[in-house]
Amino acid sequence: MKKTYKIDVDCANCANKMEEATKATAGVKDATVNFMTLKMNVEFEDGADAKSVMQDVLKNCKKVEDDCEIFL
Repeated sequence: MKKTYKIDVDCANCANKMEEATKATAGVKDATVNFMTLKMNVEFEDGADAKSVMQDVLKNCKKVEDDCEIFL
């Protein structure tokens, strides 16, 4: 399953950090963060609960970039 989320991030480097943190989260198969459109595309593992996985993604992104936001 794939979903797109609106994000708020200050710079392209920060978006890159968010993408890496998202890809490292359990339940995420692949992720792409686009700084220009301020969107995050997330592909979930089969059977993963998107809502709980995205809570973990948000926590992991806050660890690398504390002023980022993902609008769930």
